Amino acid sequence: MEKRVKIVLKSGKDISVRRLHPWIFSGAIKKVYGNPIEGEIVNVYDNKDEFLGQGHYNDGSIAIRLTDFEEVEINAKYWERKIEKAWNYRLKNGFSFEGETNVFRLIHGEGDNLPGLIIDYYNGVAVIQAHSIGMFKAQNEIVEALKKVLGSNLKSIYSKSKSTLPGNMQNISEDGLLFGSAGKNHFVLENGLKFFVDWEKGQKTGFFVDQRENRKLVGEMSRNRKVLNVFGYTGGFSVYAIKGEAELVHTVDSSAGAIELTDKNVEMNFSGDSRHKSFCVDAFEFLENMEEDYDIVILDPPAFAKHQNVLHNALQGYKRLNLKALQKMKSGSFLFTFSCSQVVTKENFRKSVFAAATQCGKTVRIMYQLSQPIDHPVNIFHPESEYLKGLVLYIE
Repeated sequence: MEKRVKIVLKSGKDISVRRLHPWIFSGAIKKVYGNPIEGEIVNVYDNKDEFLGQGHYNDGSIAIRLTDFEEVEINAKYWERKIEKAWNYRLKNGFSFEGETNVFRLIHGEGDNLPGLIIDYYNGVAVIQAHSIGMFKAQNEIVEALKKVLGSNLKSIYSKSKSTLPGNMQNISEDGLLFGSAGKNHFVLENGLKFFVDWEKGQKTGFFVDQRENRKLVGEMSRNRKVLNVFGYTGGFSVYAIKGEAELVHTVDSSAGAIELTDKNVEMNFSGDSRHKSFCVDAFEFLENMEEDYDIVILDPPAFAKHQNVLHNALQGYKRLNLKALQKMKSGSFLFTFSCSQVVTKENFRKSVFAAATQCGKTVRIMYQLSQPIDHPVNIFHPESEYLKGLVLYIE
């Protein structure tokens, strides 16, 4: 095993690592023996020279993302073992390459003990997003491991890391195919419904895989009801509501491209169905002028906060958004409201929503508290990996 840079933590800063939390912040570091470059594997020790773990070095607030809590060699077999373990977990939980659902998250960063790495599987295509330089630099090894673990079920691999790498490193990455051949678009099945995925221009890896079970719940509650899907993106909630025999479904998004994808997905599943209508307009503007008496309103905005220093503004944003909706919602209706901001805790999100209800004088009941599905596992030692929070409220 090659010699690695040694990093020693300050006294007392080893506590979280001993609890198996995979992040080490720059302020916890006492001394660096050597000159590590971005993405390099380094070894971490406590102030008494006891080995704690190994991981990728980053020049930022999160200085090290620990991949292991023992010293192991990083080679081809290492990546195969890690990816095979992640796939076996999903296999045991009912996921497969065929059947009614062929889209799922294969690697969920810290939840799969691979911090900084996201891989979504789209009916034969694996889309990779690296959120750290270390994972980006390991891309070739990851590609080879994916090919061995997935075998003939893998047709192509697409890299989409340019927007997720740290700002000073985005110029080293270009999105594109790493293996195989695939067009610019692709069709997948989720619970028997068809969706068009654009991994080149779409948000995240092209589709919000994490809302699968929550979309299903919307479908189950939609029969004979009027449904409004705000921040609809590609219309996932809308398609499920139509399948659930909603009376009408309206989709709102400020992006013309998103609305175009929504209309394609609706047409692909329910050709000629007149119950759906889409609106390319700002969400707040639509809610302000909302006239239809909707029975179900879905608020699934993009992350209002990606960093702790904008948390207060994000919480105010969630309050303002939910206030706009609640002010127009009738008695006996249902609000599905979500936050995908990692720095917003479940408690803070709930307080923001309840503050909105209080301000507009509405009494609400919590029917469901929602989260991400099992292919987005939460590392019990890394609570930050539970990023998706949702509430289903009944409006009195």
